[in-house]
Amino acid sequence: MVGLGRPERLHDAPVNPPIVFSSTFIGTQAPAPGDYLYSRYGNPTWDPLEAAIGTLEASPAPALIYASGMAAVAAALSLVPLGGRVVLPQHGYNGSLSLARELESRGALTAVFTDLSDTEGTIALLTGADLLWLESPTNPMLEVADIAALAAAARTAGALTVVDNTFATPLLQRPLELGADLVVHSATKFLGGHSDVLLGAIAVADPALRETLWQHRVQNGAIAGPMEAWLCLRGLRTLAVRVERAVANAGELARRLAEHPGVSNVRYPGLPGDPGHQLAARQMKAFGAVLCLEVGADVAGTERFLDALRVWVPATSLGGVESLVERRRRYASEPASIPETMVRLSVGIEHVDDLWADLVQAIEAAQ
Repeated sequence: MVGLGRPERLHDAPVNPPIVFSSTFIGTQAPAPGDYLYSRYGNPTWDPLEAAIGTLEASPAPALIYASGMAAVAAALSLVPLGGRVVLPQHGYNGSLSLARELESRGALTAVFTDLSDTEGTIALLTGADLLWLESPTNPMLEVADIAALAAAARTAGALTVVDNTFATPLLQRPLELGADLVVHSATKFLGGHSDVLLGAIAVADPALRETLWQHRVQNGAIAGPMEAWLCLRGLRTLAVRVERAVANAGELARRLAEHPGVSNVRYPGLPGDPGHQLAARQMKAFGAVLCLEVGADVAGTERFLDALRVWVPATSLGGVESLVERRRRYASEPASIPETMVRLSVGIEHVDDLWADLVQAIEAAQ
């Protein structure tokens, strides 16, 4: 991926594509397909990033980038016909589930929520469905869905399958190769990788779907800025080394935390005892850089744990070079089935022993 999205190798050409700041472009009276014309339709700075993400996700077409991950989510949900039926995870990205509930409240669709780790139970809900929305691992509970089996069942039922691949990244999991129709990313997270850009992306299995989504993006205007696209492409070039280091850190921390007497629960698909371990081992190339734990007997103890951390950054989001920590139930909209004391860790690329030492002293403070 270091070489993806590079300009043509001409004498004196730049190594990286330039940023094009322009709202409009000089054209002819008879525009041809592919002409830029106006930056709501396209921008030369988008092209290399969209091509790179499409290649990474094994799509036959370039991806589409959006102003945010939520803009990409909204675009994918726009494929549901009016009054259609959508099957979604009971635990998942809060923004996606909240948008589905809002659309349901306006009569735009019917939302059905399920435990995605229950493959047969989810398949039973697909009769009459128009779209199946998957996350694997889920946010924040890290449940693992059988993407291939569920996508096959959705296709039989006549439903599209969307997979939010933000946690796994295309380096660890390629949903299109497992039968999904669309892949959604919050490129704000691992793809950009530096907590400095808001961006979303969609990759498709069928170029005709891309055309439909492109028309929706043009009409609804949720376009990316050229600076954000350029920053994300720059971040994408280090995705492999960042993910490799973060995944190694996460696996080691999960093993240590599982043995610590001050930790009551650890969720990480890489642990042999995790409910999703066997499926994740079959479906993913590695287990990701996000884990969850519970410390302290109550919320007050958990807050003491969070307040004591010095290396870990108490902030929302994930996938950056820095390690972030957050108690997800601080948001009232999170499902009640998520434990109040559960803390989500987005593991970064710091030295694992520095991260561990900070966790240990904070666990002691929580007691």
